Amino acid sequence: MTMCELMPSTELNSPISSQNPAAPIQVVAGVIYDGRDESTLLISRRGEHLHQGGLWEFPGGKIESLETQRQALFRELKEELDIAITVAEPLMVVEHDYGDKKVVLNIWSVTAFNGTAKGREGQEIRWVHLNQLQEYRFPAANTPILERLLYP
Repeated sequence: MTMCELMPSTELNSPISSQNPAAPIQVVAGVIYDGRDESTLLISRRGEHLHQGGLWEFPGGKIESLETQRQALFRELKEELDIAITVAEPLMVVEHDYGDKKVVLNIWSVTAFNGTAKGREGQEIRWVHLNQLQEYRFPAANTPILERLLYP
């Protein structure tokens, strides 16, 4: 079951408290646009050893305890890609149950950043045109994000 909705503004700056083991995993991810071309964005390939390994995704990661979504996004993209976000806005929330784990993806649109993106954790990254997204395999939880980007 997948559900999408706009992010309530009251949750954006609220820290996530310690996680209940049965609760969904709170994740933040960025749809990162190339500043020169709004139809080109960055995707990264998940490591084979990770859940949904080998599939492509929008970069990001788990929200740490007592961290806001914005703080998590800035931290994760600095750690993973060595970029410093300068402009980011909430885009959508996706809830997905994989059977073995549940996730809540807090998706942000990143339209400006400093630095040159590189895979700092050994992951492959690619700048792709929106029209090319369907050529890549993404985790099922990413389907609503892809639909939103491809069919606005």
